[in-house]
Amino acid sequence: MKVDLVTSGSSLPRIGELAREAHTGGFSGLVFVESGRTAFLSATAAALAAPLDLATGIAVAFARSPMITAQLAWELADLTGGRFRLGLGTQVRAHVERRYSATFEHPGPRLREYVLALRAIFAAFRGEERLNFQGDFYSFSLLTPQWTPGRIAHDRPTIDVAGVNPWMLRMAGEVADGLHVHPLNHPTYVRETVLPNLAAGAAKAGRDPGELTIFMPTFVAAGDTEEELAAARDGVRRQISFYGSTPNYAFLFDQIGFEGTTERLRERQKAGDLDGMAAVITDDLLDHFAVSGRWDELPDRIVARHRGVADRVVLYLTGDDIFSGPTDIERWGTVAAEVVRKT
Repeated sequence: MKVDLVTSGSSLPRIGELAREAHTGGFSGLVFVESGRTAFLSATAAALAAPLDLATGIAVAFARSPMITAQLAWELADLTGGRFRLGLGTQVRAHVERRYSATFEHPGPRLREYVLALRAIFAAFRGEERLNFQGDFYSFSLLTPQWTPGRIAHDRPTIDVAGVNPWMLRMAGEVADGLHVHPLNHPTYVRETVLPNLAAGAAKAGRDPGELTIFMPTFVAAGDTEEELAAARDGVRRQISFYGSTPNYAFLFDQIGFEGTTERLRERQKAGDLDGMAAVITDDLLDHFAVSGRWDELPDRIVARHRGVADRVVLYLTGDDIFSGPTDIERWGTVAAEVVRKT
């Protein structure tokens, strides 16, 4: 089990510094969330700075043509010596349609076809076959030698997808190389929803589910004192309340006996009551979604939660705000290195 740091990006020079600090601090890799900055440029800056594993987690698929995404993944696979993983997701309708002015209809089948289109484009880049992909959403039939990027040593870039509901999880098992589990997750969901559906999708394609890489984002809270730990837990509580207000995620609360949680969160959200939203996430509920404790307790608790399930644990809420000085990177890096050692 490897441990990655997640970041939503910063200035490109700072990303280079972050990559070096993460590498020396004990992390296995960096995962880039695409928000205000593009994941691909951040990954490039990190690749030039340190020999870390790198992944987009996720890049917004529908905002780009599969051809553009294929070119970016190809170049990053070349630059990193194969240490780059392309992680793709749908985002939500409002962002895709109103921020990117792109099409969102049929997001599941569209993302599945997007992955298959990438496979066809990669095969054409390798010179194995003429580009002729005809799908319901994407069609590609022109790639002359002049526009081909050329062979590279690592010419089969890995493609991971993000999935929450059973259909998307089965699709990941069928056509992708790995899965980015949503940060709002708990062991019951992983055991009863993620793993069976991944396995079903893999079986449909005649694949071994054990070959899939599972990225497991994990909310973590640490402190040396009760006061510090309480403050850290409250920060996580607010993030869970934000994610939990999305109707599509309501079943995650229902699955563990907290029916109606999303409805209560949305009521407080509509009233502009952020403190009230956080208060909906009780300590008992928070512990389903997060790992917390003293710094020296975290490695064992992370291992106990994810051993035998996750291939890569992504420490959530630790990649942007903690890097204000050497102490934090050292402490989180120590946690990461100890998790790796114990597994």
